[in-house]
Amino acid sequence: MSVQPSRTKRLQKKMYLGEWAILGFEFSFVLTEASEEQYEQYEQYEQYEQFFNSLEALVNTEELYISLENDNESFQGSVTSAERYGNTTEENRTAVEALLNNNAIVSEVNVGVLVDAFYEM
Repeated sequence: MSVQPSRTKRLQKKMYLGEWAILGFEFSFVLTEASEEQYEQYEQYEQYEQFFNSLEALVNTEELYISLENDNESFQGSVTSAERYGNTTEENRTAVEALLNNNAIVSEVNVGVLVDAFYEM
């Protein structure tokens, strides 16, 4: 059994531990691949643009930070609060999940639970 070292409040704050822990969550999704005809007609491009604009609007209105990485059509990301010691909430998680699930060009949505953003993501 390991014993946790006692740390001063100041050190806990600097290390984002205890009451200063930052909660966030991870997510992933896949964008559908467009056919050649859709690219030629710019239909798919407009859908992609609308999707990313709505994701940006959600992040801005909820005051969140988002990191997003992609590998062709597969995307993975993480979300944290834009406030210095702020936490994402279950409502933030649900809003991101709803946005992803309610978009026709998005599939294979996976939204994780709230975890410590510094030590568990």
